[in-house]
Amino acid sequence: MSETSQARSRAEQAQETGTEHVPPQTRGRVEEDYRQTGAYRRESGWDWGGIAFASTLLMVAGAFNIIVGLTAIFNSGFYTVTESGLVINVDYNAWGWVHFGLGVVALAAGMGLLAGQQWARVAGIAMASISAIVSLAFIPAYPLWSLVVIALDIVVIYAIAVHGGRERTTA
Repeated sequence: MSETSQARSRAEQAQETGTEHVPPQTRGRVEEDYRQTGAYRRESGWDWGGIAFASTLLMVAGAFNIIVGLTAIFNSGFYTVTESGLVINVDYNAWGWVHFGLGVVALAAGMGLLAGQQWARVAGIAMASISAIVSLAFIPAYPLWSLVVIALDIVVIYAIAVHGGRERTTA
């Protein structure tokens, strides 16, 4: 088969499949080559790293909330003020279950985000927002821990919002 007929068969195949042959000297520019046909957009390492970072932060925030929750449930004497000194006058057992529940949701959302699930992105941002508000009300009980959790929640919201929703394919 001659070079001309090989080139024609490659061109026909590219029209049928929606892709085109990439010569060896241009293989490093996958995104540019396929952008013209609209068939595929290669996910860069930075995109994947951002998603992994966001999901890891979300799981760490969930673990922190679980630790706060379990501490409030099993050792309410650990905190610096009594229940009447909190912003919302609720016993530590109730606060513990709220934090524990938020932590479990955060862990599930972090795993879902790592798997590329859209619901996990929404749940992660919602959970981090609620966790920051709950931790804000929990500041009198343990100020340093609450401020760390609030700061982490803000970074989680940013990381998910920036890196969590990149599309994998274009049509």
